[in-house]
Amino acid sequence: MDKLSGLLAFVKTADLGSFVAAGRALEISASAVGKAVARLEHEVGVRLLHRSTRRVQLTDEGRLFHERCRRVLDDLDDAQAMLVHTRQAPRGRLRVSAPIVGHHFLMPLIPDFLARYPEVELDINFTDRSVDLIEESIDIAIRSGDLPDSRLVSRPLQPFRLLLCASPAYLARHGTPTQVGELQGHASIRFRHPNTGKLLDWPMLQATPDIDARLRTVLACNNIEAVLSATRRGLGIACLPDFLVGDALAEGQLVSLLDQQLSAGGRFNALWPSSRQLSPKVRAFVDHLGQHLAG
Repeated sequence: MDKLSGLLAFVKTADLGSFVAAGRALEISASAVGKAVARLEHEVGVRLLHRSTRRVQLTDEGRLFHERCRRVLDDLDDAQAMLVHTRQAPRGRLRVSAPIVGHHFLMPLIPDFLARYPEVELDINFTDRSVDLIEESIDIAIRSGDLPDSRLVSRPLQPFRLLLCASPAYLARHGTPTQVGELQGHASIRFRHPNTGKLLDWPMLQATPDIDARLRTVLACNNIEAVLSATRRGLGIACLPDFLVGDALAEGQLVSLLDQQLSAGGRFNALWPSSRQLSPKVRAFVDHLGQHLAG
């Protein structure tokens, strides 16, 4: 236990930058923290921290040791959490990040989830910004595309198709393209990714960049709902996910183009930090998504 206490004191001091702050977090005196770290340094035979009157900093050796100690303590926390969670029902605040457009497929699932788990408080942030789950304390994120962060694990959810759409009024004025090559010269409405500032490529035109270059971008915006609104108002042709345009297509407000020639699409994934044991509330929500949005 003395060695574990030393590890806890060292990691907490490194995390918070002072013996005083570490003592406050561990509910012991700053002097006890300092002595525990000193004993640990004596045992390993290496100075782990640089001390100053204002704060402490990791030495190079301390930085390496801190990474290993952090993993050890995380594993201990996970082991304890695993035992505790087997006896707990899902409860507490669950922070979820989802793309703005995600409310179309996510919100219909929420009433049943809350009915099954009434002690869970959902806090959903709809944003197209790429959030850092670990830094921002997000429990689950729903995103499409590749998994960019090795600290995360994912569960695949529903796939979707990308459709080229235009309003009947636009097609009446400018004609209906029946081949990919006939898209050149048409007005396009493009989604601009809020993180990169780049226009979203139309995947169906990747093999024909010359046609893509000849599309006239009459409107670009960083909100996919606004792209849909502009398309319904006849401003041009847009590339939109099928779940977003389903109602507009059924009501005749939009027409899909070149369906037989296009097969581009994507998939949503549920993401969560890989370093932590899944809590009951996270596992319940991930399983709920998988049950209703499995692809």
